[in-house]
Amino acid sequence: MDWLSQLAYWHWLLLGLLLILLEVFSPGVYFLWLGLAAIAVGILYGALPELPWQVQLLSYAALSLGSILLARQWLRKHPIKTDQPRLNRRGEQYIGRIFTLHTPIQHGRGKIQVDDTRWKIQGADCPVGSQIQVTGVDGVVLTVAPYPSPGPHADE
Repeated sequence: MDWLSQLAYWHWLLLGLLLILLEVFSPGVYFLWLGLAAIAVGILYGALPELPWQVQLLSYAALSLGSILLARQWLRKHPIKTDQPRLNRRGEQYIGRIFTLHTPIQHGRGKIQVDDTRWKIQGADCPVGSQIQVTGVDGVVLTVAPYPSPGPHADE
């Protein structure tokens, strides 16, 4: 604990720069906010060198938490626009695709082979050879419907 009392402002600045550098090599955007909080504490400690280490650590914790919460709130209101919004949502990528059943859907449940993965499916009972279309995703289960789906006047 003695080393904490020997912290200098440049330690915080160095920690902040290292965390921001770590952000470049990691997924997500958490290290950025931790790095910015460390830099802010370094600047604060540079301006007020008499701050005890306990206040420095509490300031760092509060600034880290506050910056993460503010960033999450801002990103919820202003989502990042992308040309591939389903990139990391593998199941959603299959919505609209049509497949042929190799095993039947019985009691509303079945399985299909999609590319290199076997998916659980739920939907109306269908025999082998039926074409189905993926209409949604519920966790790791694809929701399917017969294709072409019967229209409102199918029994006429």
